[in-house]
Amino acid sequence: MAEALVPLLQRSCPDGGGGYGRRYQMNLDVEEAVGLGGVELIRAAIRKAARTLGCKVNTLGMITRHGSIVVIQDLREAPEEFAKAVNDDMNERMMAALHRVWGEDGKPPAQRRTVALQTQEFRVAVAALTS
Repeated sequence: MAEALVPLLQRSCPDGGGGYGRRYQMNLDVEEAVGLGGVELIRAAIRKAARTLGCKVNTLGMITRHGSIVVIQDLREAPEEFAKAVNDDMNERMMAALHRVWGEDGKPPAQRRTVALQTQEFRVAVAALTS
């Protein structure tokens, strides 16, 4: 599974981030996560994938009454030439989240790496392993 996750993590890097600032989240049904070996196995696979890319990561995996969540975040500090791109990406994500929380009118800021998209990418990558 880790090998299938490497390309997903590569794409999760902000534009101009030089490989820094990766963040990936998958929201799965509990049964779906269990069918893949459980949240801990998924966490281990994504940690392994991130390490092959040189990331220092923090992971979170939990089962809630609404489903399973697995998150990974690159903790490395971006060098100066990539710091602005990484910080701008983080600010865009935060503004989109706040837009939803505050219930602001209009469309939220566009994001190309939403959790819904990342979850679907993960499902496709895992399905390709079994076919």
